[in-house]
Amino acid sequence: MNSFSKNTDELHKSGLSPINTNGKMEELEDNPFYGIFNRQKANQLNIGNTTYKERLKKLEALKNALEVDYKQKLREALYADFKKPFLETDLTEIYPVLTEIKFAKSNLKSWMKDQKVDTPLALLGASSYIKHEPKGVCLIISPWNFPINLTFGPLVSAIAAGNTVILKPSEMTPNASKVMSEIITALFNEDEVALVEGQVEVAENLLKLPFNHIFFTGSPQVGKIVMKAASKHLSSVTLELGGKSPTIIDASANLEKAVEKIIFGKFTNAGQTCIAPDYVLLHSSLKEKFTTLFKSKIAEFYSDQAEQSESYCRIVNQKHFERLTSYIEEAKHNGSNIASGGAFNASDNYIEPTLVFEAPEDSKLMQDEIFGPILPVKLYSNLQEPVDYINSKEKPLALYIYSKNKKHINYIMDNTRAGSGCVNHNLLQFLNHNLPFGGSNNSGIGKSHGFFGFEAFSNRRAFMKQHTIGATDLLRPPYTNFKQKLIDLTLKWF
Repeated sequence: MNSFSKNTDELHKSGLSPINTNGKMEELEDNPFYGIFNRQKANQLNIGNTTYKERLKKLEALKNALEVDYKQKLREALYADFKKPFLETDLTEIYPVLTEIKFAKSNLKSWMKDQKVDTPLALLGASSYIKHEPKGVCLIISPWNFPINLTFGPLVSAIAAGNTVILKPSEMTPNASKVMSEIITALFNEDEVALVEGQVEVAENLLKLPFNHIFFTGSPQVGKIVMKAASKHLSSVTLELGGKSPTIIDASANLEKAVEKIIFGKFTNAGQTCIAPDYVLLHSSLKEKFTTLFKSKIAEFYSDQAEQSESYCRIVNQKHFERLTSYIEEAKHNGSNIASGGAFNASDNYIEPTLVFEAPEDSKLMQDEIFGPILPVKLYSNLQEPVDYINSKEKPLALYIYSKNKKHINYIMDNTRAGSGCVNHNLLQFLNHNLPFGGSNNSGIGKSHGFFGFEAFSNRRAFMKQHTIGATDLLRPPYTNFKQKLIDLTLKWF
């Protein structure tokens, strides 16, 4: 029996039908991941019907793997990939996943319960409820910048919701991918959760398969490709994208605290963070003080030579290093004011924390998502200027406000749009699992974290149960004057 016949027999035994591909079965058979996909498809109802306690056990096993068994391996892997400090790995990679697991474990029982809803009087005699059922076979494509966090975070939600999953981490952090593969192999059978490694063609082949849901984290440009591929199978998607996240500082702000927090948010992970402050809109009266504070706080965080600091990581690879240094070179030649930093070392993919004023509007610094340790600052005189500037761009993934003026804060929030944000801090919204995380339009579609992640991997299935004869049962043909009166009353009162 060939592999296709065997897989088809397994599907029939499970009560499912083989993949309907509108005559393109041969094309799928040639797909290198067709076998894994079909095994997960055959197993999806078994996994979907697991109990609350069974799902808790899986989450606990993943928690122990991250917290104990593989913690040091993960630290060493990320240091090997781009010299990420161990503490930063604990804080930004392992901690967010552990808190996601703990939050899911605390709330999963209530999330899995059927949710009763009201039934209108016109349907008297029935009861109604919503059941969160698993979407089925899911694909998670994760990026390189926070490979553990952004691979295992969505996986927690997918497991909690009862799905089977194929994971595709980025090829740019191979050491992290290798350890994640070890974890998945140790904890799960391939027909429930599988991790596949490889280059772009691996993701391309995976996207040809008819997944029930695709969760992608990455750039808007690639997000459009994922969405186009998903549309061929009408797969639902969660797209966590990016964009240029602005930071507004008005004249009332506690500037020293603002600079400290912005430096932490911008230069953690060497700026390779989707919700990092991409650029600052600064009240013009604060320029000199901001520059002085920036230089002193950078020295405080990373010493006088950030290149020697054990608290500052590197750019992930040569391609991204060259992209970012081209921004600096462009700034040097187009009249921008590099107020601090600007040095780099190609042998180590090192770029110094860099502050830039007066970058031309058509420069790459002001047009592209930077995703690196370069912070451009644009000055303004009145509050309408930054609001209008932000609204002239695509909706950002995050927006940050530093101010003590409540009117200013409220005006900015009411008159701009973004996926998320903070007032007088940055990044922290990502760590609150009671909040939905995600973008809007160009910066993303759908939400994740906590219940919102569970919901992303679930189908809200509507159920109604009839208990007694209802009013609608009296309105069947043949239609009579009496029935007309009943429908007249229903239209008027119900």
